[in-house]
Amino acid sequence: MSTSSLPDNFESPAQRLWTSLSLPREPLDRLHLSSTPDPAIDSSFKLGTAAQASTTIGLSGLSATHFHELRTGVVQDVSVDARHAALEFKSEAWYTIDGELPGSGSLWDEIAGLYLTKDGYVRTHTNFPHHRQGILEILNCKPTREAVAAALLTWDAVEFETVAASRHMCASALRSFEQWDQHEQGKSLRDTPPVCISKVGDARKREVKADAAYPLDGIRVLDLTRVLAGPVCGRTLAAYGADVLWITSPNLPSLPLLDAETSRGKRTTQLDLELPADIRTLESLVEDADVFLQAYRPGGLSEKGFGVKDVVNMRPGIVYASLTAYGWEGPWKDRRGFDSLVQTATGVNATEGEAFAKHSGGTTPSPRALPMQALDHAAGYLLAFGINAALCKTVTEGGSWGVRVSLAAVGQWIRSLGLLDPEIAFGQGNPFPPRTIPPDAEISTHSIEIDQIPRTDDDGVAQNSRSKMTVIRHAGILSKTPVREGEAPVVLNAHSPTWAND
Repeated sequence: MSTSSLPDNFESPAQRLWTSLSLPREPLDRLHLSSTPDPAIDSSFKLGTAAQASTTIGLSGLSATHFHELRTGVVQDVSVDARHAALEFKSEAWYTIDGELPGSGSLWDEIAGLYLTKDGYVRTHTNFPHHRQGILEILNCKPTREAVAAALLTWDAVEFETVAASRHMCASALRSFEQWDQHEQGKSLRDTPPVCISKVGDARKREVKADAAYPLDGIRVLDLTRVLAGPVCGRTLAAYGADVLWITSPNLPSLPLLDAETSRGKRTTQLDLELPADIRTLESLVEDADVFLQAYRPGGLSEKGFGVKDVVNMRPGIVYASLTAYGWEGPWKDRRGFDSLVQTATGVNATEGEAFAKHSGGTTPSPRALPMQALDHAAGYLLAFGINAALCKTVTEGGSWGVRVSLAAVGQWIRSLGLLDPEIAFGQGNPFPPRTIPPDAEISTHSIEIDQIPRTDDDGVAQNSRSKMTVIRHAGILSKTPVREGEAPVVLNAHSPTWAND
């Protein structure tokens, strides 16, 4: 598998992203991608290109191996297959525990989704209980899909979106690309790359070790993220050998069906940042960390003393990585958002629906979501890419570094890759296999078995037996240092808040 023959002045999406972070071009010769990545899935967007360019064994893998080369002198190749990458972009759908699909098999709340309004469509996100209750209170209706649908028919889409946002709830009006381009938030994101790194403080150059068994061996990562994109990033860093400590709050709801899969390779603990003792614990962890990964609302951690400047002062030379829904500028910079909502707001769902209608002969296009949470997964892997690139800078230049990724900018980048002809997209694109037990043959081919780490009591004695998980293995190959698949903690507080080797 290799890239196809291209003109000397041609730059692929992966090459453009790599060089945008001022990384040396030579490692790009060691990245091997499918020569015809699209259609890897039935979508008018070039999701095969997006997946293999930004997935674990794409740019995040290449940047990890470049960091490993700087530390050890070991040079290696990275390969990724586009279809496998597309499957990994929906990894949360394919895992099993002891041979069974987790929960009811659905990853969505009953009333989450797309609805007609008086003048268009709106999408709600109600997977968290407080978001569900907030939407129901706005609509003043029964907690059924039928009741929500009837209530939303009395609203204008943008009006409901605005009221929901004012109450910190999660809903998006459907827009076309043209409408998003004219929106003030769309304008604020124009020309914003999907991943940005910048020097945010001075520090001496990182001392390198020559005996790292994995690319990120010895790198300590604090993962303060939730749901999908951030946890995917932490999972990716763990796969390349980092000690990732996933810190969540005991006061916030979790999504166990997602957490079980994105916890792979990590240790998990919980801290309440309203408590002075837990704040001191986090400060102590920061002092020995290499990466601080967070997806709090903008300014949320600064209020608690863990903003960029605070963390850089505690630990000069650290990489501080941040994820938001809509970026750091514009009227929506503080707005809550999830992949599905950003797809709806920015024109992705409208465009996908129009393309599908052209293929199927429909006269009235209906909005259509992408076949996976592509913005979340791409954002997670691009965060990992940015973090690895910043770690490389700490070796070659020194300093503390900031990394920024937003779901909306990632969506804008995927849009920039261009669209497929609808007949190719939906006529030749292979849909995802069904979620079944036993798993579909294609899923089984790309899966691996791992253990779940049991909960332990205060004396370290296991309280339950180990379960077996099957998960989609990482989508490709490092030629000399295979990824570390790891285990998956049963709960989000399975470990003490300490580093593994302390």
